[in-house]
Amino acid sequence: MNDDVIKASGRQETSKLAEMAALFKKFHIHEHTALIILSVLVGVTAGLANILFRTTINFVHQLFFIQGAALLDINRGGIYRVFLPLLPMAGALLLIPLSKAFPGEVNGYGLPKFIELVNIRGGVIKIRNIFLKIIAPALTIGTGGSAGIEGPIAIIGGTIGSGTGQLFRASGSRMKLLIAAGSAGAIAATFNAPIAGVMFAIEIVLLGNYEISSFAAIVISSGMATVVSRAFYGSNPAFMVPEYQLRSMWEIPLYMIFGVLTGFLAVLYIKVFHGVKDEFDKLGINPQLKPVLGAFIIGSFAIFLPQILGNGYDIIGLALIGKILFPVIIALIFMKLLATAVTIGSGGAGGVFAPSLFIGAMAGGSYGYLVHWLFPAYTAPPGAYATVGIGSFLAAATHAPLTGIFLLFEMTGNYKIIIPLMFSSIIGTLIAKRVYPDSIDTVDITKKGIKIHMGREVAIMSSIKICDIMRQDFITAREDATLDQVINEMIRKEKFYIPVVDPGGLMKGIISFQDVRPVLLEEEVKEIVRAGQVATEEVIVLYPDENLNAAIERFSLKDIDEIPVVSRENPKKVVAMVSRRDVIAAYNKEVLKKTTER
Repeated sequence: MNDDVIKASGRQETSKLAEMAALFKKFHIHEHTALIILSVLVGVTAGLANILFRTTINFVHQLFFIQGAALLDINRGGIYRVFLPLLPMAGALLLIPLSKAFPGEVNGYGLPKFIELVNIRGGVIKIRNIFLKIIAPALTIGTGGSAGIEGPIAIIGGTIGSGTGQLFRASGSRMKLLIAAGSAGAIAATFNAPIAGVMFAIEIVLLGNYEISSFAAIVISSGMATVVSRAFYGSNPAFMVPEYQLRSMWEIPLYMIFGVLTGFLAVLYIKVFHGVKDEFDKLGINPQLKPVLGAFIIGSFAIFLPQILGNGYDIIGLALIGKILFPVIIALIFMKLLATAVTIGSGGAGGVFAPSLFIGAMAGGSYGYLVHWLFPAYTAPPGAYATVGIGSFLAAATHAPLTGIFLLFEMTGNYKIIIPLMFSSIIGTLIAKRVYPDSIDTVDITKKGIKIHMGREVAIMSSIKICDIMRQDFITAREDATLDQVINEMIRKEKFYIPVVDPGGLMKGIISFQDVRPVLLEEEVKEIVRAGQVATEEVIVLYPDENLNAAIERFSLKDIDEIPVVSRENPKKVVAMVSRRDVIAAYNKEVLKKTTER
């Protein structure tokens, strides 16, 4: 088939889809009914995408990791295990062509950028994200990288929702809802957990901001994706867990203490994860080689603890039935934490959900060994605490307690453990939030100055940069200029705040119309006094990379109406001016834009 035929076929498909969109209007289908229909479509497609994703990972795993290990005789152990780092390094090398072709879209942890796109940037996502988020994580995870599929699959589902919204020309709020529905469906299909998929979309993707009227779309998409997944994989829980239960009410305080420990461990995880990423960002080597270096490091760790490789689901299963030795399970907590930070921080592709489940299970199992040794008559076996640890740690790391609770319940099918899980998850989340306000998903957003948890208005203000609204048509006054010259220039140019500069053009201070008003009628004074003599030397300034929130705070410091914008490299160099009116106008424009999108 030649290129012309391909293009013609593509146009025909697009035309047919456009005709479908027109049918909604032609037959006067109600908006909510159309949304339900689209949710079904998104859910089914997300379920199919999950199957494709998992199949791709399994193919890469068999081709590179299993056959590679056999080829290098790694399974024989002993000295042959020194070849283990070659397996994840192979995956990192295969990422290079992708990351070169699509810079900024392949490497690292993509969920924070996705959340920002959904909640701040309008939710228009490129369709190619579906293929990139299938291939890149498959190469990383399939060859042994310590990462999870859940972040990428959530982005894949969200991209499906965004593509559907773009195709049917959904409004801004409907687009956001379809993205959340797609992510819910993808997570539900991955874990065989429809309720957890809904909670993930609400707590993590939408950051808890949703309307009850839109709840149905997320539920339907999650349900349909689960139906598709169960038709292919069956309806068994993700983990088979023995029927643990509370031995006595004395266990409740022990689970509450575990929740406190989980909260602190989650903060350590978040800080190490982003700290390692920052260190890799500072490395003065080719960015394409950083994932290879990261793969070598975790491969070297794996020579001694091979359990840290991959998503670790098999190892989690062993922890849940108490089949891991106490010294090993403690070591796995911190080595998995570090391995995940290195894998993703160096530029490997993947998510943090599966590693969070792994760390939680190991932490719970370690705690369970300890309390069961101390109080054998009153406590359940270590596997019960490992089970609770899965949901509790995930909840604390993501600040999403309902997601952690329902995910564990649906993954294990064990209702009897729900009460200790609720206590430990809620307490762990509260401790983590208290110690460190950001979840693992929002640290990068906060670093940009966007206060995404502070409400819609604050988020909008923090998403608009000073460089987007600053005016460069400002005027300056030489420090030796007379007040008469300054006043005449103010009136002629209608500028009421003028930076005063030295002969080199560097700011010495600022003069406002309020400063010169007392001498407007004093002709002799205006001819004698110089601008540098009356200029305010302690000038409040802004930088181009700051946002509107910073501007509002600075304006309120002295109740001023205009502020100079200065260079970061040289804070005495004025590059623009920003007025209070500019800030309000930019905010109103953005609010109006988002309102009309509804």
